[in-house]
Amino acid sequence: MAAQPRADTGADGAILDINRLTKLFGGLRAVSDFDMAVPEGRLYGLIGPNGAGKTTVFNMITGLYTPTEGNIVFDGQDLVGVDPHRITRTGVARTFQNIRLFQNLTVLDNVRIAYHTHAGYTMPEAVIRLGRFRRQERELSERAQDLLAVFGLQDRQLEVAKNLPYGEQRRLEIARALAAQPRLLLLDEPAAGMNPTESESLMELIHFIRDRFKLTILLIEHQMRVVMGICEWITVMDFGQVIARGTPREIQSDDRVIEAYLGKQMGKRI
Repeated sequence: MAAQPRADTGADGAILDINRLTKLFGGLRAVSDFDMAVPEGRLYGLIGPNGAGKTTVFNMITGLYTPTEGNIVFDGQDLVGVDPHRITRTGVARTFQNIRLFQNLTVLDNVRIAYHTHAGYTMPEAVIRLGRFRRQERELSERAQDLLAVFGLQDRQLEVAKNLPYGEQRRLEIARALAAQPRLLLLDEPAAGMNPTESESLMELIHFIRDRFKLTILLIEHQMRVVMGICEWITVMDFGQVIARGTPREIQSDDRVIEAYLGKQMGKRI
C-alpha cells in the first residue's frame, strides 16, 4: 500500500517539530506549508527531486533563511529569527552539499575552530593569553585530536585540509560538525561524489556516530541506496510540498514518489 502524507510516527517525542513552514523568494514559493516532526534519536531522511526545496528547509532550520511563515521548534525552543551561531549553540549542526572546510587550515585546526563554539574564556583573556585561555586551548586541542581518532584522521591532523582525498574531506566536515556538540545533526547530501565503496563506508559511519554520540540525524541524500539503507523514516518533497511519508519500504512503492522521480509517463509503466 502506498504511503500517505500523514503525521510522522512518534511526533509526540519530536526533538524537531516543523509546522506550516513556507518560504517565498519574490513570486517563487520554494517551500509551502511544510510539516515534519523528527523524533529524538531517529535516523530520518528528507528526499525529493532536484529543486524540491530540501536544502531550503535545511537553511531555514539553521537560520540561514528566515521563513515567510511557519514555526521551527527544536527541543521546545522556537528557532525562527534566531541567528545561526545561536542555533548552533542550542544543539543543531550541519554539513553542506558542497564541502565547506577551511581549505588552507590543517585538519586539526578545522575541528578546533568548531570546538570554540563552547569555549569558556573571554575576549580579554584570549588577547592577553591568561591561564584559563591557555588551559582551555590545550583541552580543546586534546578533544579535537580524540574526535579525529574516532574518524580515523588522527594521522592526518597536521595536513592542510584541501590536500585530503575527497572521502576524507567529507569525514572531516562531519567531524567538525560534531565538534559543535549537537543533539541534532543535519547532513546535506553527504554521499555526493562518492563511489559505491565510499558510500558503503559512509553508511556505516552514520550509523556509528548516531549511536556513539546519541544523536538525532536528519539526512538529505540523492543516492537511494544510502537513504533506503540507513533511514528509519522518510519524508518526500516535490515542488516545495510534502507528497509522502513512511518507512523505506512504503516510500519505494509509493506511486507519487515514483512519478516525482521518473515523470508521469515512466511512473505509469512501472
